[in-house]
Amino acid sequence: MIKKRITLCAVALLLAGCGARTLLDKPAETTPDGTSTADSISEYQLALAHRITQVNSTKVYVGRPQALLRSVVVVKYVVDANGSLLRSEIMRSNRDRVTETTALTSVRNTAPFPKPAPALLRHGRVEVIETWLFNKDGRFQLRTIAEPQMDE
Repeated sequence: MIKKRITLCAVALLLAGCGARTLLDKPAETTPDGTSTADSISEYQLALAHRITQVNSTKVYVGRPQALLRSVVVVKYVVDANGSLLRSEIMRSNRDRVTETTALTSVRNTAPFPKPAPALLRHGRVEVIETWLFNKDGRFQLRTIAEPQMDE
């Protein structure tokens, strides 16, 4: 009887985790040549946020972020017409070097990105500004797709 309860609890936990994870792992919709179907910068940013989360899933916090965050890191990154990362830089941070490195590394690990639609390009590229929200344990959510923070 105890073994059966443990098995049922384990299955319930796995299913609960799968449901939450799929919300964050939504694949970017692309054409056959890898061009994003997003027709606005905000839709493209949303697709990239899902992609960054998917590629870096072991560093992502699933659930509501804690009320008092360890760190908030704002990164600007530039993607060219082919989806290649041209550059990334910290725009704002509390100078927590570990979380800054995690944010920049997660962008680099995700490249190449889906190609932006030609209508989204300005001078052959797209600039994206994203905010990483870090919990105490060093895992993050991206503000674009984050759940609401817990109350204090």
